[in-house]
Amino acid sequence: MATFSLGKFPHVDLCDLLKLEGWVESGANAKAAIADGDVRVDGKVETRKRCKIVSGQTVEYAGQRVTVTA
Repeated sequence: MATFSLGKFPHVDLCDLLKLEGWVESGANAKAAIADGDVRVDGKVETRKRCKIVSGQTVEYAGQRVTVTA
């Protein structure tokens, strides 16, 4: 499973994570995927586009999965 490092930041917005991972081409695509219920955080559908993703959480989209680390 892939990992995403927060580096010096305490969290990353869900829509930004999808873009940073290269899973979507734009912020609009990220927001649409989230609104459509296509994204899961820790196994549960997440529809808040600005949901704060913190270390230890796992995000899934389109058959891809990433775990966020500090």
